[in-house]
Amino acid sequence: MHVENDIQQAIIKAIKDLYSSDADPAGITLQKTKKEFKGHLTFVTFPLLKLSRKNPQQTAQEIGDYLLANTDLISDFNVINGFLNLSVSSAAWIETLAFIARRPDYGFTPVTDQSPLYMVEYSSPNTNKPLHLGHVRNNLLGHSLSEVLKANGKKVVKTNIVNDRGIHICKSMLAWQKWGNGETPGSSGKKGDHLIGDYYVLFDKKYKSEVAGGISRGLSKEEAEEQSPLMAEAREMLRRWEAGDEEVVSLWKRMNGWVYAGFDETYRKLGVSFDKIYYESDTYLVGKEVVLRGLKEGVFYRKDDGSVWADLTDCGLDHKLLLRSDGTSVYMTQDIGTAKLRFDDYPIDKMIYVVGNEQNYHFQVLSVLLDRLGFEFGKG
Repeated sequence: MHVENDIQQAIIKAIKDLYSSDADPAGITLQKTKKEFKGHLTFVTFPLLKLSRKNPQQTAQEIGDYLLANTDLISDFNVINGFLNLSVSSAAWIETLAFIARRPDYGFTPVTDQSPLYMVEYSSPNTNKPLHLGHVRNNLLGHSLSEVLKANGKKVVKTNIVNDRGIHICKSMLAWQKWGNGETPGSSGKKGDHLIGDYYVLFDKKYKSEVAGGISRGLSKEEAEEQSPLMAEAREMLRRWEAGDEEVVSLWKRMNGWVYAGFDETYRKLGVSFDKIYYESDTYLVGKEVVLRGLKEGVFYRKDDGSVWADLTDCGLDHKLLLRSDGTSVYMTQDIGTAKLRFDDYPIDKMIYVVGNEQNYHFQVLSVLLDRLGFEFGKG
C-alpha cells in the first residue's frame, strides 16, 4: 500500500533525526489499528527503546509529534502503552489514489507462460430476439469476472456462443417471410434484433391461434400442437436449412446479419467484448458427429422413431434427447460440439460458464455426456 510505505520511510527519518540512529526497515512495520482505538495504522515502538533510550510512551509521543510537524501524512495520533495509533490524512489518501490511478496495472499479478488458461463463456444470445435483462446480467458478470481473473495473473479467453440456428430461428424467418412485406431495420427504424424479435412474437401469436382452433375442433392440446400447419412449416424450413437449401440459407444470413448489428450496438453500450465467438451453425455438425460416434459405440441408444437418446438415470439424471427423429439436432448436440471445438482450439485449464441457475441441470448433463464420450475435459 503506497501510504504505508511513505509512513514507514517517514518513521525511519524520524528515528534518524530524533535519536541519531539508523533503523532497520525490516523492524519498522505497520498494522491496522484495532477497531476499539482511533486511527488507521499502528506502529509498535518497543523494538526502538534501545535507540531512543526512553520509555515506550515517550518514544511513541516523540515520533507522533515529529510526523505531525514534519509530514502531511497524518492528521492526528494517539499513544496507548507504547502503541502509536496514526490517523492518515486526507491528503495522503488522495495522493495514494492518484498514485494508483497513474498505474493502470496497479495490484495486478503479471501473466507468465506458466499461468493457467481460463475460458469464460457469457452472453450466449439467440438470434431470434434482442438481448434481455438476463443477458445484460451475464454480460456484465462474465466480462467483470474475466477482468478480475486477468488481474490475478490468469490467461483469459472471453468467449460467446451465438445460438444462430434451430427451430426458434426458423420461426422468426417464417413469420417475416409470410407477413414481413420486405420490412428491414432501415425501413422500420428499429434495431435489427428488435425487428426480428417482433416476428418471433408474431409467429407465436399465429401459432397459438392455430392451436386454439384445433382444440375448438375437438383435438387435444398435444394433437393441436402437433398438427399445426405453421409449426410444420417451421420444421420443414429447419430441415431445408440443415440440407443447405440456398433460398433458406440466404434468408437466414440476411436476417441474422440484422440481429448481429443490433447485438454489436448493445455490446458497445455495455462496454463488453469477446476474444472468440462461436456459432451454433458451425458447432452443431461437430456435435452430431460426436453423438453418432457415441451411438455407434453404445454410449447412446436409438428409439423406434429414429431419435437418439442418452440414458443418464444411473447417475440421478434423466433420459436426454440428442437427435430428433428427423435427424435435426438440439441444444445439447450443439453444446457437445462447442465443447470439443473449444478444447481443440485452446489448452484450457478451467472452463467457466456464466449462466442463470436454471441452466444448472443442463450443464450437469453436458458434463456427464462429455465424460461418457471419453473426453478428458468431461466430468471425470
